Amino acid sequence: MRAAATRRGIVLVALCALIGFGLLGLHAQSVAPRPIRIATTTSVANTGLLDTLLAVYQQETGTRVDYLAEGTGKALKHGENGDVDLVLVHAVAAEEAFVKAGFGVERVPLMWNDFVIAGPPADPAKIAGSPSAVEAFRRIAAFKAPFVSRGDESGTHKKEKEIWAADSLTPQGEWYIEAGQGMEPCLVMAAEKQAYILTDRGTYLAVADPRQLALLYDGDPILLNPYSMIEVSPKRYPDLNHEGGRRLIAWMTSEPVQHLIANYEVKGNKLFHPVSEKPPTLKPR
Repeated sequence: MRAAATRRGIVLVALCALIGFGLLGLHAQSVAPRPIRIATTTSVANTGLLDTLLAVYQQETGTRVDYLAEGTGKALKHGENGDVDLVLVHAVAAEEAFVKAGFGVERVPLMWNDFVIAGPPADPAKIAGSPSAVEAFRRIAAFKAPFVSRGDESGTHKKEKEIWAADSLTPQGEWYIEAGQGMEPCLVMAAEKQAYILTDRGTYLAVADPRQLALLYDGDPILLNPYSMIEVSPKRYPDLNHEGGRRLIAWMTSEPVQHLIANYEVKGNKLFHPVSEKPPTLKPR
């Protein structure tokens, strides 16, 4: 009898221990930080910068950040629909309209780089040395040289349209190729077709082969490319992770993380500049 009672006691202790561990597990799950969701432009993903920064953030805070990497137009649409907690984009006019329409709280500058025009190393349209980006585009159109456009309402596509519009040009014809894809596949397409393309410098440096696709024009002030983060409106979507989004924005714009951005390199090339680094007075090469 005494042995049986002892066995029952052991079983009860074991069950209590299992229940206790289960409750501890449930408690740990209940206090785990709520994941943060971002819609972002493709350039910060293609270059590897975002993965690098978010890995540090998760290590420091224990918070997972999930992101959708698409063009700025689609990223802002995700914000409008309340699909994400914040957006990381690079099209100032569209960002301002997003905030003004009540979808976002405010634009918080994060970093910048610039756009460049790449193309065939032989440069058949002779854009190298053009006095402006508008003139470079004019020469491409006049020569009817193949040109690959993102065609996806991304920040890069919006900038491209701005340059065409500055000279009242409407690109059309077989030479003008609307890909409807992200920056990296468009760079691959431009290299294959020996076509010109507008690209952010970071993605170009990270993925392009200069022997197939040369950097032919840069330096015009119109090509400056600032990036911002915007919290999606808590008034429109109160159930989003606003606290997490604000913490992430504060972390990304903090001095240590701005230092990480300043020192991030791919193939020995610096791809982005923190907001603390003021853009130089750009001059065409």
